[in-house]
Amino acid sequence: MTGGTALMEPLDLEEDRLHEECGVFGILGHEDASALTALGLHALQHRGQEAAGIVTFDRDQFRAERHLGLVGDHFSNAETINRLSGRAAIGHVRYSTSGEPILRNVQPLFAELEGGGIAICHNGHFTNAMTLRKQLIMDGAICQSTSDSEVVLQLLARSREKKIVDRFIDAITQMEGAYALVALTAKKLIGARDPLGIRPLVLGDLNGAPVLASETCALDIIGATFIREVENGEVIVCTPGGIESHFPFGKRPARPDIFEYVYFSRPDSVLNGRSVYDVRKNFGCELAREAHIEADVVVPVPDSGVPAAIGYSQESGIPFELGIIRNHYVGRTFIEPTQAIRTLGVKLKHSANRSQIEGKRVVLIDDSLVRGTTSVKIVQMIREAGAREVHFRLSSPPIKHSDYYGIDTPVREKLLAAKYNLDEMKNYIGADSLAFLSIDGIYRAMGYEGRNNAAPQFTDHCFTGDYPTPLTDLSEDHDMAQPPRLVEVQ
Repeated sequence: MTGGTALMEPLDLEEDRLHEECGVFGILGHEDASALTALGLHALQHRGQEAAGIVTFDRDQFRAERHLGLVGDHFSNAETINRLSGRAAIGHVRYSTSGEPILRNVQPLFAELEGGGIAICHNGHFTNAMTLRKQLIMDGAICQSTSDSEVVLQLLARSREKKIVDRFIDAITQMEGAYALVALTAKKLIGARDPLGIRPLVLGDLNGAPVLASETCALDIIGATFIREVENGEVIVCTPGGIESHFPFGKRPARPDIFEYVYFSRPDSVLNGRSVYDVRKNFGCELAREAHIEADVVVPVPDSGVPAAIGYSQESGIPFELGIIRNHYVGRTFIEPTQAIRTLGVKLKHSANRSQIEGKRVVLIDDSLVRGTTSVKIVQMIREAGAREVHFRLSSPPIKHSDYYGIDTPVREKLLAAKYNLDEMKNYIGADSLAFLSIDGIYRAMGYEGRNNAAPQFTDHCFTGDYPTPLTDLSEDHDMAQPPRLVEVQ
């Protein structure tokens, strides 16, 4: 059996992924605030690679650096860090799910309000931002970006509340969707998590300095102590005098995004008391119980498929081997191959480890299947390396629905599982067999008996179509002609 298309271009396993959302970080009351924020953003780089920014406060003024590109490209030298002086800082790494990848959309965003300046950064997506933005512009607002995060600043500016925290709460209670927000004023570091806790946010401490971050791996890199998760629906306010919490939405059950465990979070992070690495291994164990196949070797699709492949191997007893080798030293702009070079099937980033594949029955393990275009290439590459059989196993259920909470997913018509049944998908990618972890299986791997359909424990809309919040912008008419916009030429 062969794949659906020939391998005519360099193999890049990242081209057919669900792309990350964003990462946020903040610290208050530390003399090395900007350097620590740069380190925290470096640990969160996997959550967004398009842009990075840091805003600090130094006694009487805010300082900002925002750039397109990776954290290490702009925030790794002493000159930049020294420009960002101050004992308080927030930072952001970005993958754009709302607004173009241009400099004026790079966060943190900053605004001067009646009570002073405020910088804000955001992970997630507001599902009513376009509706609110349209109304704000009709009311006279002047928008400087196309980011949904700017809507929060506009609402802050229009709030009639006197205190900045009350203004902040007034603004976010008008927002729908998924978000983790970090904001900085002259005196406060503020964090907020959406009412269902869809997007993650944690609180840490570094020698008395409070730290807010998207994941615990950002605390680890600076040596901070993990204190707790910011609760769903919580607004946490850090000042030199201590920490206070507000719950403007009331208490309700949390529904964190299950895709944080499947793919987005770093394996060494801990979410909701669970090691992400251990959970991914459990996915693989459950997958082996549900979809065992007689084979000679278990091979992960690097790097995201590795923990699940280890779990599958341990549960099935089939040896684990690195049958695909990833070259970590190829940059995004290494070379633009000519068509003649493409026809050679040059594998810049990934290549088959023939010694572990040739003549064997291979179980390929990956975390998810999106469009399927890269899976075709992977299967063909393994076959060209001499595999006798290729069996594809996915450590999550089929992705049948688009995301509207900060994950860049294709439209539903381009999702392979939304178009084809299991047998058709198997034939499309050219595998001898194909199986996904079931929706109940993914919950069992998380320690539950299965999915509670009456009250789901996680946000799992990509698999089930069960969107836990209103999708206001989808129901409104935003398919209107867009006015000319500024294009930044650099």
